[in-house]
Amino acid sequence: MDFMAEYRSKLGTPAEAAALVRSGDWVEYGSGITFAALCDEALAARRDELTDVKIHGLLIYGPIRAVECDPSGEHFTYSSWHCSAYERRLIDQGRAYFNPMVFRNLDWYYRENISSDVAFIQAAPMDKHGYFNLSIASGTALAMVGRCRRIVVEVNERLPRLYGAWGESLHISDVAMVVEGDTAPVPQVPSRAPSPEDVAIAGHLIPYLVDGATLQLGIGGTPDALGSIIANSDLKDLGMHTELCGDGFLDLYRAGKLTNRRKGLFPGKGVLSIAIGTQQLYDWLDENPGIIIMPISYVNDPYVISRMDNFISINSCVSVDLYGQISSESAGLRQISGTGGQLDFLTGASMSRGGRSFICVASSRVGADGVRRSNIVPHFSGDIITSPRSQAYYIATENGVANLAGRSTWERAESLISLAHPQFRDELVKAAEEQHIWRRSNRR
Repeated sequence: MDFMAEYRSKLGTPAEAAALVRSGDWVEYGSGITFAALCDEALAARRDELTDVKIHGLLIYGPIRAVECDPSGEHFTYSSWHCSAYERRLIDQGRAYFNPMVFRNLDWYYRENISSDVAFIQAAPMDKHGYFNLSIASGTALAMVGRCRRIVVEVNERLPRLYGAWGESLHISDVAMVVEGDTAPVPQVPSRAPSPEDVAIAGHLIPYLVDGATLQLGIGGTPDALGSIIANSDLKDLGMHTELCGDGFLDLYRAGKLTNRRKGLFPGKGVLSIAIGTQQLYDWLDENPGIIIMPISYVNDPYVISRMDNFISINSCVSVDLYGQISSESAGLRQISGTGGQLDFLTGASMSRGGRSFICVASSRVGADGVRRSNIVPHFSGDIITSPRSQAYYIATENGVANLAGRSTWERAESLISLAHPQFRDELVKAAEEQHIWRRSNRR
């Protein structure tokens, strides 16, 4: 078949792509890594022609012209599945909204609960078989755009191509229009330098790792610090099965620690759903036979995770209360990020033989006002609970690690206070007493 002829017949301009959108439509923007900026700019140019156009996105790094051009929100309404720093600022300003979700259910939301009309998404250039590779956003891309009545592909020659078992490609026959143009480089999100607390927390986790363990690492200083520490350890034959792949895994590979040889599923292959990092990371993933990108509905499935022995999940949070409730996405009512896959991996790792799931947080923080505040609090009042106390297992701060699994309220309070910054321990004990979760015989 002459796929190139079909490709040429579907070529259009960004303005022609934007013309597919009608007032009242739901529009899918995919993720920030494959954000179709040319189509977004063209849609923004139609502002005065349109009303009540609703847009979904995920970790978009901005600017989103459709939002920026419409301060009143009369024409475009934007909602994020998981906030980047840019999207967080939009929400702070009341110019965007948040979609609560559990990441593994993303495909289900669209299959059973959401109907969308037009999709704009970047992809790598079409291959000789008529397929566009959805690159480092493949884990979420088809779930978000695959059922739209019109799909527009914005071609980006800079995107790496990743191999997958399914869900990583979109065929020209399913595409309404193809847009070519001067696309921007792939967004790079370098890791921040680990803090002394991050390094200390990572050091506490090392004794829980064994040769052949399979790792899931979230975003943040602790996973990055852990990568550096593992690189200089005696551990070997580690595996990767992760929602998000960052530069920490590249560091493990370069150190010879990441071989994937002893994984229970896809031995010899590192598995991921999305990737965010530096150009060096993207170059490593590009057409790498040792890497498979798969839908998040599979990667984050607790049953799938549980089938790998010694599965270690490492994520972070904003704060923990004395009951073991975990807030990982808000500061009070302020949306910071999103639930993501934390619950998925908490569940799956705890079901794995020899597996463990860690939630990491510095015991305290110093605000812009110079005041130190505890990240272990008596109880939440308005903070969004990401992980319930019934699924709180290993909590780690720079002061140690506590296992809350099966522990009573007084045991949790005692363990968590021992992890708190020394400055706040006395007031936390007093709060625990007032909340009737402190035994009279407990040590002070």
